[in-house]
Amino acid sequence: MIDIKTNYPNCPIRHVISCFGDKWSILVLWTLHDCPGGVLRFSELGRSMADCSQKMLAATLKNLERSRLIRRVVYPEVPPRVEYSLTETGRSLIPVLATLIEWAERHFDEVTGAVS
Repeated sequence: MIDIKTNYPNCPIRHVISCFGDKWSILVLWTLHDCPGGVLRFSELGRSMADCSQKMLAATLKNLERSRLIRRVVYPEVPPRVEYSLTETGRSLIPVLATLIEWAERHFDEVTGAVS
């Protein structure tokens, strides 16, 4: 039998999910996947996620970049142009997110309590 108390801090799933498991990260990943060309600027991401503050979006993008799920490219222009896109690792996560989104749509009422 596995000792959960001993293994929990070292659980790989726990650490991996923490890199993208919040709602904003999933929305950023899906938005980048879903946009034509797969590249968006900060302001474009912000417009497509209007209920996410600029501060939260910036923090989410930094976290996703640190986790190597998105790529950030800064162009030496005035004003600077910054573009975001999925990395190969980020793209490999999309089928998993698609399955999660499909599941969420199918079970939304049950999970949110909309159905008694």
